[in-house]
Amino acid sequence: MDIGVDSFAAILPDPATGLIPSPTERMAALLEEIEVADRVGLDVFGIGEHHRAEFLDSAPAIILAAAAARTERIRLTSAVTVLSAADPVRVFQEFATLDLISKGRAELVVGRGSFGEAFPLFGLDTRAYDDLFAEKLDLFLTLRETINPSWEGRHRPALTGQGVYPRPHQARLPVWLGVGGTPESFGRAGLLGLPLMVAIIGGTFERFAPLVNLYREAGRMAGHDPASLKVGVHAIGFVGETDTAARDAFYPGWKHLNGTVGRERGWAPPSRAQFDAMADPDGAFLIGSPEAVAAKVLRANEVFGGLSRITFQMSTASLETAAMKRSIELLGTEVAPVVRAAS
Repeated sequence: MDIGVDSFAAILPDPATGLIPSPTERMAALLEEIEVADRVGLDVFGIGEHHRAEFLDSAPAIILAAAAARTERIRLTSAVTVLSAADPVRVFQEFATLDLISKGRAELVVGRGSFGEAFPLFGLDTRAYDDLFAEKLDLFLTLRETINPSWEGRHRPALTGQGVYPRPHQARLPVWLGVGGTPESFGRAGLLGLPLMVAIIGGTFERFAPLVNLYREAGRMAGHDPASLKVGVHAIGFVGETDTAARDAFYPGWKHLNGTVGRERGWAPPSRAQFDAMADPDGAFLIGSPEAVAAKVLRANEVFGGLSRITFQMSTASLETAAMKRSIELLGTEVAPVVRAAS
């Protein structure tokens, strides 16, 4: 099982002082975190894509390219690329370039995104939310196979054999399909035979198990090799010296961000009781001591009938750089060895 970290480059206030670090300071800290993940032997580091004041990850390929120059082994991926709101040709060129810089360590997780800001920002109609994604995914997968594609769609000018360069270091850029909770998305990933990355930001792992089964069945019915139908989980997570220390460190940032987003969406204010329930053994938050987190990862592996990857979204902790780096270090040195030995 691959084990890694996903970051949204969140820029949050210090829970004690209320002060917000400068964007320059936060970006420097993020690159240090990726260096630590590489040093302690984690398998993958992902950067999300958002177009909001709370995040600095609107251009993930640039952040990953900076990380590629400072790391040696770790795979570098988006988490996710909002393909619906992007030009697939430019995305392919950016990640092919990243693949050359990193000598074959680039990947993508593509999806529709959980925020809608990118659509009006780039002049797109949110009513075409799914059509845009399906069409652009088709073009992107075509670009993986063909240097001079002939392709036509409804939302983008046709390609009539133009060359798309550069080509990546790898023979084919690895592409995972990022999904939330809609059965249609799971089924689409299976029909296409793409690896599946399930974003689980609340509830329980068991709730998503039938959807993962749907993905595998759709892939089987489409004739794909079951071994190619990889399943990954992206979950909120943070590792501390103790369960209490981990929860206390993560909660203020989680509360701040979920309170901000929740007010926009009409949700009830987040509470510590709600947070603790999701961090308890039956919840989907991977937050706690190394022993508790390793046990929960192994339980998720069992619930889903075997995972190929699990990534920890830990960037919403309101912490100084040293504490964040310590969490990544614990994940690599204490959690990952236990999980790898048992899975």
